[in-house]
Amino acid sequence: MSMIRESVKSTTQWLMIAAAAVMFAGCASFPPAPTAAASADYNYKIGPGDNLNIVVWRNPELSMSVPVRPDGKISAPLIDDLDAMGKNPSSLARDIEKELGNFIRDPVVTVIVTGFVGPYSEQIRVIGAAAKPQILAYKQKMTLLDVMIAVGGITDFADGNGATILRTAENNAQYSVRLKDLVKRGDVSANVEMKPGDVLVIPQSWF
Repeated sequence: MSMIRESVKSTTQWLMIAAAAVMFAGCASFPPAPTAAASADYNYKIGPGDNLNIVVWRNPELSMSVPVRPDGKISAPLIDDLDAMGKNPSSLARDIEKELGNFIRDPVVTVIVTGFVGPYSEQIRVIGAAAKPQILAYKQKMTLLDVMIAVGGITDFADGNGATILRTAENNAQYSVRLKDLVKRGDVSANVEMKPGDVLVIPQSWF
């Protein structure tokens, strides 16, 4: 339960910061977002809502598909309430091997993620004057254009070139982005890479 409360608290804090950013985006000037942002050593982290295929070599009766519960844990045969959230598939597989090692000799486990949601801290949030504001799972090398396609672009009343990225991975640094140039004019020079945890803030135009 403490894990859920912490996730909700963290999400609420981000949304409050982003809401304030919507109000002041048109009044402040921010540096342009860096074109490259993805980290070469990025590893996917498991989050609530992910689906996992657990394969135990030579033990098909222990192999199965399981969801990651809202509390970030999984349950499987011979395994009760194992933390999965925030781990990569390899580290979770090693933890499962330790658990199964109490019952079978030298287990070899592979974990395959088949449904991608990711932890709250790495999700991309789009708020404001998007056609379909929503939360997206981060993917390596994900770009601003990818995000715009997923949310259906911007509304007719959006101040696209007044949009900003709130970068939680950099202590809530804020960068300007040119959504109108990218989406309406097809200017690919306005495309930039996203980072895990980014909040895209799209204000409305005042005229």
